[in-house]
Amino acid sequence: MPEPLFDGIFMDDDERHYKTLSFALGKGNYLPGLHDLVSTLKEGEAVYNKTLDAGWGAWNPDLKATLSFDVIKDSGMDASLIQSGVELVMGNGLKATVTERNGDESFVVDANPPLAGASYSANVKLISKVTGPDSGFLYPPLIDSSHTNIIQVATFAMGCFWGGELAFMREDGVVGTKVGYTQGQSENPSYNDVCSGTTGHVEAIMVMYDSSIVSYDRLVHLVMDRLGENKFLLNQVGNDRGTQYRHGIYYHSDEQCSIATEIKESYGDDCVTEVLPAKVFFNTEDVHQQYLLKGGQSAKKGDTSFIRCYG
Repeated sequence: MPEPLFDGIFMDDDERHYKTLSFALGKGNYLPGLHDLVSTLKEGEAVYNKTLDAGWGAWNPDLKATLSFDVIKDSGMDASLIQSGVELVMGNGLKATVTERNGDESFVVDANPPLAGASYSANVKLISKVTGPDSGFLYPPLIDSSHTNIIQVATFAMGCFWGGELAFMREDGVVGTKVGYTQGQSENPSYNDVCSGTTGHVEAIMVMYDSSIVSYDRLVHLVMDRLGENKFLLNQVGNDRGTQYRHGIYYHSDEQCSIATEIKESYGDDCVTEVLPAKVFFNTEDVHQQYLLKGGQSAKKGDTSFIRCYG
């Protein structure tokens, strides 16, 4: 199915100030509430003072708990440091903030994002809707008479796809992202199938980008910068090990192949990042799409805050 691509104006309450945004519907970038709203609009239609979810989701009471000081006995942490406002990383990887201390008996932690439940007011006008590249992304660059920019697609593997996708969502010129599996032998693998390491697939990120704003060269350098020293490790990124976590650049054109090969070779023979033709890309389950955005981390363009590998 073709991917819908939208051009729209996101206006502040003053209406004299606005920002033009382009994005693929439902493929990340900006805030989920904006996607939900735009999907209901017709071309040329404007709405005002709409209250939209700011992207951190609802406040979840299950993420707040009262804990006994016994839980830190074996950690070596000084109990006197447990005070209101202190951030802790829990055993399950969640970051929690101490909200209350009850003497030396217990303390209260809240693992909700700080802005959970927040919303914002917006005025939005849909300028145009065009047909983007098909879902297989095996296509020539898109040039539409109503959309002068050229939309292209790139596919990368950087270990776990959550953090990599969020990094691309923050990049100017990226209009859509999705995560999935590619370079394997079987069709429509599940997450468990891929994690078994038996299908040959790699966790990958597909990026739809406006090449008049961001170059393929820039996107490849983003991959290599995020990999860091992992680019010299075979089938491993950080603590994630296995063929499903190998890193690679999977090109869709001869031009992409040339750029990717030159950049990879600049790191020497010890760089084991794959540079191979892109194969069929299978979307992962919905729970993994834009996972870190749904968990409350910012996808704002240009945001440089640290990307956590959990929600």
